[in-house]
Amino acid sequence: MRRLTDWTGLSDADRGASIAMGNFDGVHIGHQAVIAQARRPGAPLGVLTFEPHPREYFAPDAPPFRLMNAESRANRLEKLGVDGLYELPFDARLAGMEAETFAREVLAEGLGVSHVTVGADFCFGKGRRGTVARLQEFGARYGFGVTIAELVGLEGQEISSTAIRTALSEGRPRDAARMLGHWHRIEGEVVHGEKRGRELGYPTANMGVDGLHLPRLGVYAVKVDVLEGPQAGSYGGAASLGVRPMFGTNTPNLESFLFDFSGDLYGRHLSVAFVDYLRPEMKFDGLPALMDQMAADCTQARAILAGL
Repeated sequence: MRRLTDWTGLSDADRGASIAMGNFDGVHIGHQAVIAQARRPGAPLGVLTFEPHPREYFAPDAPPFRLMNAESRANRLEKLGVDGLYELPFDARLAGMEAETFAREVLAEGLGVSHVTVGADFCFGKGRRGTVARLQEFGARYGFGVTIAELVGLEGQEISSTAIRTALSEGRPRDAARMLGHWHRIEGEVVHGEKRGRELGYPTANMGVDGLHLPRLGVYAVKVDVLEGPQAGSYGGAASLGVRPMFGTNTPNLESFLFDFSGDLYGRHLSVAFVDYLRPEMKFDGLPALMDQMAADCTQARAILAGL
């Protein structure tokens, strides 16, 4: 999948795509429906999105809300067969661009799109004044087709990133997965930690979680994909998401123990899928009690993963 960050000076190969346009945070089943409807015979399938998320641009001090970082979103879109990801930098220029100017300069002249598909609630342009009805008008004016995808529901409930965040905050990753159409994942590079897990017999891969909406803090059964290197592959595991209350006050991070794994993962990129919530974070009376609980967590996680 080609990943582009500009709409000017594109080659012919990167123009003429039929695109799905939106933020696609989580790439849930509603987003997937929009992308599926963007497919057109003879045209490359593209996704146009923005980085950072416009909400981050307008409210930089608000609590983190994103379900995915840019890396995770790109990996998920590639799995859906997207040919090109147009990941436009959302800055003052785009924030102040009128809807018609965006349609003319970015969509028609810059990207040369052949077709645009958006969800029925999509808005764009300065002040979010660009509605789907106006997008249809601009398409007719500037030479690209427009499809408005109806919003998708599940069991009578509308699918939304907000509903998914709520499920994750309440420790319901399977409910989140039903709305996402895939396991909720945190992806990123393995960084050096304090190596306490190794000393306890449970070496963990540590990952930062800055900028993301965090699921309920605690211990999870997880599936871990090692995305690169000689150990690339999928592994079961148990992971702790939290602040490690046994060891003082810490910044939240994700520590994953991979079952039946041996090797060095520092600097490698992992994708950690949250399968089931096991328990909240706890402060134990001593290390022996902590180690007993870790053993019990791993036994429980193995049983859960064996049943998938």
